[in-house]
Amino acid sequence: MSDTTATVALVIPLFEEEAALPALIEALATLDPQPAEIIAVDGGSMDATAALVRDAGWTLIAANKGRARQINAGVEAATANYICVLHADTIPPADMVRVIRETLANPKNALASFTPLITGTKTRWFTSAHNFIKTWYAPLITRPHHFVRGVRLLFGDHAMFFRRDDFLKIGGCTPGDAIMEEADLCVKFAALGRTKMVRRVVRTSDRRIAAWGPLKANWIYFKVGMLWAFGMRDRMGAHYPDVR
Repeated sequence: MSDTTATVALVIPLFEEEAALPALIEALATLDPQPAEIIAVDGGSMDATAALVRDAGWTLIAANKGRARQINAGVEAATANYICVLHADTIPPADMVRVIRETLANPKNALASFTPLITGTKTRWFTSAHNFIKTWYAPLITRPHHFVRGVRLLFGDHAMFFRRDDFLKIGGCTPGDAIMEEADLCVKFAALGRTKMVRRVVRTSDRRIAAWGPLKANWIYFKVGMLWAFGMRDRMGAHYPDVR
């Protein structure tokens, strides 16, 4: 059952996303019901990102670049009960707010996400399927004690959502994390309840796969994940360049 009294905020970390933002702005205007807040956290863009956000009527705040720091700033600025972290290149379903309310109405669910379908220049069925399976095998390999408690490893393009109070209770994202910040959140949230991926699709851009090629992209995803699993955080960023 949905908690219709709970408010929902979308937190969107941004850095030079002028190409992706028009489609997201159009999609968010069709959400029914609408979120209580849309908070865009800019990491110092030099393009038209800030102007597009202002024209859309969203709340714009600034933070030092880095998704972890930007997410922390956005959650701190929000006042809603529930938070969804949405990437600029990810398009949610129109009933996003309802799905978030229904999922988090269950107190056993500490952290949840949508199911991503990677698409754009073409639909990337193999990588989408691999990402789905990875939510299971990644924690089984790297954090089996959490896996048996129902923890699944979710990622940023899944549009993760949680209770704001819980996020603050666990200390939020690890500030220095430029990537894999969502994996750390899964581990932290494990102390509060289960993590799950709901069977409702968000469409996320295939721009990295288009730039790198499918084999290289999946190798990069795997390599960065293993660096995270073995605690080699200082090496992750060098293997995951920005693609805009």
